[in-house]
This record gives sequence, structure tokens and C-alpha cells, in this order.
Amino acid sequence: MKIKGIALSLLVLILGRPSAAAAQTQTVAGDICPGELGAQVDAIANRPEFSRSRWGILIQPLSSTATLYSRDAQKYFIPASNVKLLTTAAALQKLGADFRIKTSVYSGENGSLYVAGRGDPSIAEPQLKSLAQQLKQRGISQVNELIGDDSYFQGSAVNANWEWEDAQAGYGAPINSLIFNQNAIELLLSPQDLGQPLKVTFAEPKLANQWQIQNNSVTVAQSESEFIEVGREFDRPAIRVSGQLKVGAESEPAYVAVVNPANNFLQHFQQVLAAEGIPVKQAFVASEPRNLNQELATVESPPMAELVKETNRESNNLYAEVLLRLLGKVTDKMPVPQEDTGEIGLKELKTALTQLGVNPNSYILTDGSGLSRHNLISPESLVQTLRSMANSPAASIYRQSLPIAGENGTLKNRLNITPNRVVLQAKTGTLSGVSALSGYIEVPNYEPLVFSIIVNQSDLSAAKMRSATDEIVLLLNRLRRC
Repeated sequence: MKIKGIALSLLVLILGRPSAAAAQTQTVAGDICPGELGAQVDAIANRPEFSRSRWGILIQPLSSTATLYSRDAQKYFIPASNVKLLTTAAALQKLGADFRIKTSVYSGENGSLYVAGRGDPSIAEPQLKSLAQQLKQRGISQVNELIGDDSYFQGSAVNANWEWEDAQAGYGAPINSLIFNQNAIELLLSPQDLGQPLKVTFAEPKLANQWQIQNNSVTVAQSESEFIEVGREFDRPAIRVSGQLKVGAESEPAYVAVVNPANNFLQHFQQVLAAEGIPVKQAFVASEPRNLNQELATVESPPMAELVKETNRESNNLYAEVLLRLLGKVTDKMPVPQEDTGEIGLKELKTALTQLGVNPNSYILTDGSGLSRHNLISPESLVQTLRSMANSPAASIYRQSLPIAGENGTLKNRLNITPNRVVLQAKTGTLSGVSALSGYIEVPNYEPLVFSIIVNQSDLSAAKMRSATDEIVLLLNRLRRC
């Protein structure tokens, strides 16, 4: 299961079925000289519809700090998921591309087992099955107590700066040490007859008896638009579903955050153990760390290079927040008891980026994913990070983690209907009123460029903000030496 961690401030999943008109970006034929770039970028950013919006832009050659265009490049902007560019850069620098996250099962007294999580965001049923099979090979035939050690990450599982709606959604799932299926419940929403509510199906059928569904969705005609809104109550097991899908359309997945992630992990592990012939009498989460004995079974996450790719390419918030907390665990400083691991991670992130050459005063972060509106980043800091990583030993891994325009990730459906192919690798970012794009572009008749384009305080739709940003990218693609 893969959750697209798109940082939205509203609990809305806009389905990826843009019309041809919406997908088509405006283009103007002919190459342009660098000296003409400023006026043409200004012509886009100064349109009447952007009169109340703020633009932050910095465009430079990848090979130097010479500036081709700058607009409030040193000012702070809400960056949305462009924060992930900083988080992943720091993770690669501090932890290395081969770093893996280990989950272990240890023996205890009187037939008990301890499962110690360290924040692996990739754990799903296959990994739990591997642990169970290893235990079976060790001769474990029953478990009196299955105890979950969820203490590796300290602090709140949900960032206090996230908005209420976001913390209910799959893309705002809690971050803890024992993670299963990205701490989200998967639903499948299917259209029925015209005027009928959408059919709601749980990916795990047994959950249907544990949750009440408040279904205010509807199946609409082919001429109507499509959208889905899902959320859950915080005080009781109820999931809200609204929105609409067209008659005959394909089913669409939707996700809501689990309530108790560590218990959710243990519940699924207990079921997997039982399926392997290892019954468990009781399972619970330890209230504090324990001294662990012999390691009986272990699984490891994919290497950091793959975790970074999932983070950037799919804009996965949970992965980004795990990377931030891992930075907080690798510090050489002695941790203060109960100090928030995410807060330590933010300090280590700044240290790592400063060592890379990024101005420490050019950004202020409160999370690792960009879901918080308290994050402030300048285009300058994003360009500095991109350039520094391009000159680092992890350059190819970092760049390959970014979505490719018209091909994959969050750029799959952007810049894919143009007269000339745009070789663009960049990180997207979206919140209501916010759109960001920062990355690298290979210009056919010029040299490679690094750039950051951020729109803030806009009342326009995300599609319109993205369209204007894409027009600027297309201008860059037309640059030539003259």
C-alpha cells in the first residue's frame, strides 16, 4: 500500500483526472535570451489574478551563483512539501544512502516477547510475516505476552502545528516507533447508480465492524466533476465520507489516520503470529523502555536512498517525518529524558545543512514534511540546498529521488503536453493558497539551471497556480545563449 503524502490544508483528495484544457500549459514559440527572461517572468507573475498573491523566485545556473532572475528570493514563504528537499538532504548527509531502519523482536521472561520499533515506515504484512516465520524457526510455539516497545521516538505522535483536518487524514498520520501500513486505514470508494451514495469498502474487511461510516457522498453524471473528502472523528470510531464520483468511473482509494498506531501494529502482528501457528495470550504497549534480552528476529527497511525516493517522489509525509526523527536519534549529544525526538531532529537538520553551505537564517522549520503552515523557507535556501546536494557525494541519489515531469511521482501529469520535452526534476508543494516547485532543469540550448518558484497568499485554485508556475518553467526551457 502506498499513501501519497500530498500536503493539503484541506482534507480533500483531488482525483488525478485533469481535463485536456487544464493539463495544457500555455506556451509561446521561439527561444529567448537571458536578458529577456526577467520581463517575461514578470509578465506572468504580475497578471491581475495574482495581484493579491506573493511570488518568491530564484533562478540560477547550476554551475554558479550568478542570478538569472530573482524576486523576493531572500524573503520567507510557506513552502508546503518543498520542506522535504531540506529533510532528505540532511538525512542523506547525516545518515548515508545505505542506512537502514531495524525492527527487532527480543525474548523476555515467562514466555514474553518484546517487539522494538525504530520508526520503519515501510512495514506492512510481509515484514510482520517474516518476523513470525523467524520466531517459528527459533522454536517459538506460543507467546504469553507480546509487548510493544514504542519508545524509540519521544514526543507527540502528531505535530501540534498541523491543522485539525490534516491530522485525520492518511497523509497526516501519526508518527511513532511501531508503524504498520503507514498508520492509515485504507478505504475504497466506488460509484453506484446515479444519485446513489458511493460504496465504501474497507481494504481490511474486519474493520467494517469497528467503524461507523457517515456517508454523504453521491454518484454523479459523466458531465460532473469528481472529488473525495474523508475524515474521522477524534472522540469516537466514526469515518466521514463525502464527495462525488461519476457513474461508471473506477473506484478510488482514500485513507484516514489510525487512532492508536502502536496498538494497531501489535494487533496486526498478533494476527500474523496466530496465522503462523503461534498463539498470543495478550498484547500491550509498554509504558516505558525496557532492558531487552536476546534478539530472536529482525527485519530491516529499504536503504535510505529508497526511503528518500519515496519521500520526495511521492511527497510522502510520514516518511519525511520519520527521517526527521531519525536525525534526532543519531546526534552525538546525550539526549535529555523525554525530549521530543522531532525537535532534536530539527536541530540536527540545521547543523547538517549548515555544513553543506546552506544559510541557517534562510529558513525556519517546525516539521519535516511541510504539512505545517508554521514553516518558513526562502527560495534562496532551497536553491542553496539543491546546488549543495548537486555537488555532494549523494548527488545522483538525491536528484533521482525527485519527480520527473511527465513521467512519475507528483509531476507525472505536469508539463506532459508541450511542443518540446521538458527535462525537469523537481519537488512539488501544495497547500491551500500555496504552490511551490523547486528543482533542476536541463535546458536544450543553454546550461542546466537550479530554481525555486513559490506562490503564497493566493485565492486561486491549485491548478491555476501550478499552470502559471509551469509557464515560467517553459520559459526557462526556451533559454539560449545570446
